[in-house]
Amino acid sequence: MSMPRRRAVLSLLALTSLLPLASSPALAQKPSTLRIGYQKSSTLLTILKVRGQLEQDLGPLGVKVSWHEFSSGLPLLEALNVGGVDISADVADTVPVFAQAAGAQLTYFAQEAPSPSAQAIVVRADAPYATVADLKGKKIALTKAAGSHYLLIAALDKAGLRFKDIEPAYLTPADGRAAFERGSVAAWVTWDPYLAGVQRQSPVKILADGRNIADYQRYYLAASSYAEARSDVLAVVFEALRKTGKWVKQSPKEASELLAPAWGLDAKTVELANSRRSYDVRLVLKDALGEQQRIADAFYGEGLLPRKLDATAVPLWRGAR
Repeated sequence: MSMPRRRAVLSLLALTSLLPLASSPALAQKPSTLRIGYQKSSTLLTILKVRGQLEQDLGPLGVKVSWHEFSSGLPLLEALNVGGVDISADVADTVPVFAQAAGAQLTYFAQEAPSPSAQAIVVRADAPYATVADLKGKKIALTKAAGSHYLLIAALDKAGLRFKDIEPAYLTPADGRAAFERGSVAAWVTWDPYLAGVQRQSPVKILADGRNIADYQRYYLAASSYAEARSDVLAVVFEALRKTGKWVKQSPKEASELLAPAWGLDAKTVELANSRRSYDVRLVLKDALGEQQRIADAFYGEGLLPRKLDATAVPLWRGAR
């Protein structure tokens, strides 16, 4: 086994070693709680949390709600896999591919339509880089397994480069921005609202975003055992997400004012971030997983996944039964 793939296997070992927990007998019972994992970019669920909407909507089913915040998508899906939470707020398309490679027992239950300009490769405005090709040999900050990880691979490929042609610095979004602003890295690959934040607060330029490179679809997932036991709960959550997504696009100022204090950002920054997200929530269809397969193939080709994947071999929630 090559060294890159050996590292990939080791990076997934903690997840795979805990797989038996995901199918424990306790989860076979019909749960009366819904533990939601989310992150800062989980716009729609953040709105539902602030409003207390799900607590109200799930009350008639006798279901209580608890909220659990994570720094990014990969640790969120690790928690989902080992039984720490029941459903995951939207994570970038790359994240479920890594979870699938680890054998996680997860089910897709919703998807947001593509938002390719909501993630980008940024450099300082005075940096001597005009194209992605200029980043050859440079250190670049990114969050491992985030959608922006795939964006970087796809952008490098378009520029005739491989991932090995740059030096990755795997950092959380907060640490990535700090490294970028102090000049420790040449570029930062990030997503909204972090992208909007650095654009409005620092002199930067965008070398590439996802348009014509990476669709950037975001997925909502459930532990497969929970999806089987509480399809009725997922139906309520799905409908709440769908309605909230429409409201955000129809009422951008009101949505940004509601989110700003929850995110610790000013309303103008939030509105910029939201303008680049589709928030069009829909069911996940097997024949629409082509981008997931391209992502899986790209990561495997770079030695960042331990095995080839069939990205369509993931359970899909079909709606209330």
